[in-house]
Amino acid sequence: MPSLVKFSHDRNIASIRLNRPERHNALTPALLNDLRGCLELARGVAPDALVLSAEGRSFSTGGDIGGFMEHAESPDELLAYSDRIVGALHDVIIDLLEFPAPVLAAVNGPVTGGSLGLILAADLVAMSENTFLQPYYAVVGFGPDGGWTALLPERIGTAKALEIQYLNTRLTANDALSLGLANAVVPEGAVERQIDTWTASIAGMNANTLKATRANIWDKKRIATVRERLDQEKSRFLERVTAPDTLEGMKRFTGRP
Repeated sequence: MPSLVKFSHDRNIASIRLNRPERHNALTPALLNDLRGCLELARGVAPDALVLSAEGRSFSTGGDIGGFMEHAESPDELLAYSDRIVGALHDVIIDLLEFPAPVLAAVNGPVTGGSLGLILAADLVAMSENTFLQPYYAVVGFGPDGGWTALLPERIGTAKALEIQYLNTRLTANDALSLGLANAVVPEGAVERQIDTWTASIAGMNANTLKATRANIWDKKRIATVRERLDQEKSRFLERVTAPDTLEGMKRFTGRP
């Protein structure tokens, strides 16, 4: 069975690639565990930069609602599954924030739900022009996770973060660029070239200075604050996930009876 996440290391650049394209790289506990394992491998090779990308037409469509539905017959099972997947996602976000080198994201398509956290934890983000970002929490009934309330308000302002989630606003790649959630928008198929341009520039810099810069910004105190807010997101997600209106929302969203 192919790995759900691929790892490679070349010219002192570590690369991690989500590899569940048939499901739009939707998140499952297994994928997130593989992702954490690849992050540990990446840390071990001490790269000058880390690149996060994805196979297929989507970067990642967030938590796989089909996975939630498979456990929905038993509230205890659904809670346990939700705790695993949201906890693993938040661990990945912290792993990315703690990574000792610059983190670059090559975003090749849609990013929905908690997968936004993978983008929020990156330093330089290249987006294909066909990319969009969208929460969907209020459509289904989930509590926001993945940093939508823990990280996004700091990036774009509280009022804008609330507006996007209240109205389930779809942000285009150019919207993301104007809000500072992306650093470059490129034609479809060109995100890897943009990443290559950035990594070539990074290669000409003092790698230790870049690492010190990231460590200063994402210091222990700041990361502890993010962790506390992510824990709050998870608590509210667990409160919501077994509610009758959320279960109905999942059925509507998936078209299941």
